[in-house]
Amino acid sequence: MKNNKYKILVLSDLKEKTNSTLKNAISLSKMIGANIEFFHVKKPIDIVETDSQLSAIRTINKEYIVIKKKIQNLIEPISKDYNVNISRSFAFGNLKSEIENYIKVSQPDVIVLGKRNHKPLSFIRENITDFVLNVHKGAVLIVSDTYGLEPNEEFILGFFNNEKQLLSLNFTNELIGHTNLPLKSFRIVDKTNCNKEKLISTTNKTVDYVFEKSDSAFNTLSSYLIKNKVNLLCINRESNIEKQSIIKSEINNIINKVSVSLFLTNERHIITN
Repeated sequence: MKNNKYKILVLSDLKEKTNSTLKNAISLSKMIGANIEFFHVKKPIDIVETDSQLSAIRTINKEYIVIKKKIQNLIEPISKDYNVNISRSFAFGNLKSEIENYIKVSQPDVIVLGKRNHKPLSFIRENITDFVLNVHKGAVLIVSDTYGLEPNEEFILGFFNNEKQLLSLNFTNELIGHTNLPLKSFRIVDKTNCNKEKLISTTNKTVDYVFEKSDSAFNTLSSYLIKNKVNLLCINRESNIEKQSIIKSEINNIINKVSVSLFLTNERHIITN
């Protein structure tokens, strides 16, 4: 098996969006050179409906076989189609505890999970997206099942609010190497002296969109991303510690309101005097 430089961890609820999540993970793995691990957690309370310890054990044993087969049926066809090995495992237990323990042991460079929606699936109902962003300081890919990545295909990459700084971070050059130019840069600012919402940079390699901050700014951003067929929006988690709450608020707004897949870079804090 090829010994890749990086490791990607896919967290899945085994729902209908899992196939899309896996395709995005495979696409990313081919771009950055990464091995893929797949992990699922099942809460015992979801399958055990009896106070009898013996009956509970039997139920869990049966569910173990069912889940193992389901994961196998999900992964093996897509693994074969794209010639990618995906190791997999699952656990019974507390959702957040099992995920945190697995992250500590696995030490992934990137975590991939499905995008939450307005009517969350059971896996996301426990705010797993927010939890992962808190416990994992590496990169996170949040997958849209509608606007995402396809293995072995070029895509359109967008940057949010700090293109120059993003260009120096992990994985950015690898992503750019597989994207269709020009790059798309999107900014939300307090005030803008520009009469137009679109500016073309002098390098002709980046199209810069600037939006004035408002209650509808993130909805407008989402519309422009779709209009420009952006598949992946790259967001910088590296932040000035004094602006940490602002950065987190922006990220939450983007996760909730933007329809495309999101790539959040490694989180590193900068403390200013």
